[in-house]
Amino acid sequence: MIEVVRGADGVRRCSWCGQDELYVRYHDDEWGMPVGDDRRLFEKICLEGFQSGLSWLTILRKREGFRRAFADFDFAKVARFDARKVERLLADASIVRHRGKIESTINNARRAAELIDECGSLAAYFWRFEDRKPFAGIVATTPKSTELSKDLKRRGWSFVGPTTAYAFMQAMGLVNDHLPKCAARSRVAEARRSFRVPQ
Repeated sequence: MIEVVRGADGVRRCSWCGQDELYVRYHDDEWGMPVGDDRRLFEKICLEGFQSGLSWLTILRKREGFRRAFADFDFAKVARFDARKVERLLADASIVRHRGKIESTINNARRAAELIDECGSLAAYFWRFEDRKPFAGIVATTPKSTELSKDLKRRGWSFVGPTTAYAFMQAMGLVNDHLPKCAARSRVAEARRSFRVPQ
C-alpha cells in the first residue's frame, strides 16, 4: 500500500521512494515536474519501456549508463543505430541487456522523428494527453494513458502499453499523482500551473 511517510529529514513523501537517497531525490526533484524538452521526454518513454518487469530504482541506478549507451537519447542519432550497434549494446553491462527493448528504443527513435515532422515537437504531441483529473488514488492505467498507448502503437511505437504510458505521464508531469499530504504535491501543482506547453 502506498501512503505518505515522514522521512528521517522530517519531510512527508510518497512511500514508494523509500529511504534510498537516489530514489528520494528523484521523488523530490523530478517525479511529476512538467517536462517540455523533447530529448528528456524521449528518454523517459524509452526507460519506462526498459523498466517493464523490473523496478524503477534498477533503471534509475543505470540511467547514466543508458544515457552513454544511447547518445544521451538524441533520437536523431539513435535512429541510425544498426545491427552491429545492437550487438555492442547487448554486451554493455551498464544498461539492461534485453534485445527487444534495445531494438524498440531504436525503432521508437525513428518514430519520434516522424512525430516531430507531424506535430512540431514531441512535447506538443505528448502534452495533448495531459490529465488534470483530481487525485483519485493510485492506479496503473487511466483512460488517457490507454488513449496515448493506443495512439503510439498505431504510429508504430513499441513497449508503450497503457501502464508504461501512465508511468511516463506521472513522471513527466502530465498528471500529478503525488499523494495529497506529500510535500512535493503542491510544488508539482504550482509548476504545472505555470508550465507553458510547447507548440
